[in-house]
Amino acid sequence: MTQWDRLRQLPPVYIQQLHELYDRDGLPMDVRHYLSAWIEKQEWQRAARDHDFAVVLFQVLLENLDIQHSRFVQEESFLLQHNIRRYKQNFQRYLDEPCSLATAILWFLEKEKEILASADLAEQVQLLRVDQEAMETNSQQDLERKMAGLRNEVQCMEHTMVCLEEQQDEFDFKFQTHKLEAVVDEALKKEQVKVLQFLANRLNDCRKSILSDINKVLDWTDDLINLLVKKELVEWQRRQQKACIGAPDNVCLDQLEKWFTSVAECLFQVRGFLSKLEELSGKVSYENDPVKARRPALQKRADTLLKELLKSAFVVETQPSMPQGKGPLVLRTNVQFSVKTRLLVKFPELNHSMKVDVSMDRYRRFNVMGTTTKNLNMAESQNGGMVADFRHLTLKEQKSGGGSKGVSDISLSVTEELHLIYFNTVFELKGLAVGMQACSLPVVIISNSSQQQSAWASVLWFNMLSQDPKDVVFFASSPAAPWPQFGEMLSWQFLSATKLGLNPDQLEMIAHRLFGKQPNYDTYKVAWSKFSKENLPETFWVWFDGILFMVKTYLVDLWKEGLIMGFVSKGKEKSLLKKKKRGTFLLRFSESVIGGITFSWVETAITGEPDVKTVQPFTKEDLSQIPFHEIIRNFQLLEADNVPENPLLYLYPDTPKDRAFGKYYTEKTGDDSPYIKYIKTKLVFVSKENTLEAKSPMSSDMAQGEGLEPMNGLCGEAAGESWLSLLSNPAKNLINQIALPPSKRSSTISLLALW
Repeated sequence: MTQWDRLRQLPPVYIQQLHELYDRDGLPMDVRHYLSAWIEKQEWQRAARDHDFAVVLFQVLLENLDIQHSRFVQEESFLLQHNIRRYKQNFQRYLDEPCSLATAILWFLEKEKEILASADLAEQVQLLRVDQEAMETNSQQDLERKMAGLRNEVQCMEHTMVCLEEQQDEFDFKFQTHKLEAVVDEALKKEQVKVLQFLANRLNDCRKSILSDINKVLDWTDDLINLLVKKELVEWQRRQQKACIGAPDNVCLDQLEKWFTSVAECLFQVRGFLSKLEELSGKVSYENDPVKARRPALQKRADTLLKELLKSAFVVETQPSMPQGKGPLVLRTNVQFSVKTRLLVKFPELNHSMKVDVSMDRYRRFNVMGTTTKNLNMAESQNGGMVADFRHLTLKEQKSGGGSKGVSDISLSVTEELHLIYFNTVFELKGLAVGMQACSLPVVIISNSSQQQSAWASVLWFNMLSQDPKDVVFFASSPAAPWPQFGEMLSWQFLSATKLGLNPDQLEMIAHRLFGKQPNYDTYKVAWSKFSKENLPETFWVWFDGILFMVKTYLVDLWKEGLIMGFVSKGKEKSLLKKKKRGTFLLRFSESVIGGITFSWVETAITGEPDVKTVQPFTKEDLSQIPFHEIIRNFQLLEADNVPENPLLYLYPDTPKDRAFGKYYTEKTGDDSPYIKYIKTKLVFVSKENTLEAKSPMSSDMAQGEGLEPMNGLCGEAAGESWLSLLSNPAKNLINQIALPPSKRSSTISLLALW
């Protein structure tokens, strides 16, 4: 296979590079194509240095052009005859400098090799790529093939338009000449009329063919726009919704921008072809001219498709968010927020020429303050996209007036009210003007930071469940969340905050807490009122968010390393630990104390049976004073007159404690530890697994755990053998400080050097 044949079989992106290469003067593509085999066999490198040899090659080149011209004469290819004759005349300028021609041809051949090398490298990279997430889906590959096909069709049509214009010029020239000449010979005159009729028929056929081709291109474009607007863009919007609430979805717009821009460019080229046809028809027209009959409908269709594409191409790339907010889409009055819009059709000539204005939806009683008008530009985008980045906007509540309350007439709490922010601009290019509007996802507007937790719950719920990104009355009748979708959303919260989501066992514990023990939870649903309601202070979300805050603030490293089992019920904890050797412990989140973490370990009772003990939950007040790994490191237990010891030996299932937590320890120990002042001044509960079960804050609406640690305060004798000890010096003095019945003293549990 010749080098030229290999080039012609490359993907469209490399064919485009080939076209750009031969747009230069020096070697016409027609000559390269028709003499490809001969050109590639010659020693152009030698000819570039050897004048005599270059002269020989130059003469052979001209002879080959003559041969090719003769073939076109036999084939009656009028235009190709003309082109070859013109190329031969142009080559005459190298008569005195044949080495320069050899150098030029050698340069073109080397550039061709570079294109082939680039294509080969891209193919090798594609074959070596193993990252499945980075690979295109089948639908995207199919879309890319259709896009390449459209570009190729438009390029071919561009060449056909040039041929049409040349045919019309030829016909017009001969027709005008015929009118001016006074031909007496009837036979000659008849022959001229015959030639003119042939040229006119050919011109008419070419016009019909181009109009049909344009219609096919518009069909092709219509199909692509449907795929882009109704599938790819909708899927991106859904991914953005999920990404706003922590999902690890790809929301990069670069690929969509490439596709949108490519289709828009093709449509603008088609509009250019239609304008050129109108111009040609104005110069040469005749009865039943197909251009006059069909062009207006094609023009209207092309404009309609282009407007549809452009109106969908204006999007909100980065949703409204405050710098210190809990997440995007929660805005506070009088606090700055940022938002970024993007035009997916990128035309550099429009840089800084399109103004974007910001406004609130018509129902709201808020004014948007700050710089509310910006130009779309490529300077504020890292990837060169056309963006308007609003960084200093604020919302100010209107004290009076403001129009209808609208959605506020529905009985919703402040954190259930959803509002839209609109962005308007006008696209003007090549005689086309299109008004465009983008819209944010619904935002929740609060006036106090205490409302952030509830507001974020609303954002989570809406973007988890709503398929309509403009449904501002969503909470008027909010649907329940299926457990699989709900559990996935919970996992995203940990994934986005700590880079590690929830595993199936942790999710099962949460489902157990919500629905009780079930063989399968896939058909169960969580109601909005059970998840979060402003008039219910101890909802599921309050409990879960308290844990999330504690983990990302104080325990993120331990969580990411998998040292915290976290979501495990009291009953599951007991069954796990009783199968393990003495000193095995695990870390779990409290089911009764909001934002609490505790640990339980297994001891050996007097009877020889395993005995599970649990320490009172630690909260943010405790963890802000002493790191949790130092609590685990310095924890010591004194029972009766025994020597103090740390009962925490092996992190479940069997990892030695110091191997699990050692890299987090401070270098100082004992009295030199910076945490010792806290350790000696705190009171701590220690309880056995059979302690009195306290009520969960969600127990009225949700299934109970199998056993919960005691609430704050002394459990008393009803709690079994659970006692409070003061952390201080000798054990005997410690025990004497607490008035205990003699029958209880032998089983006193106290903490030495803890908290």
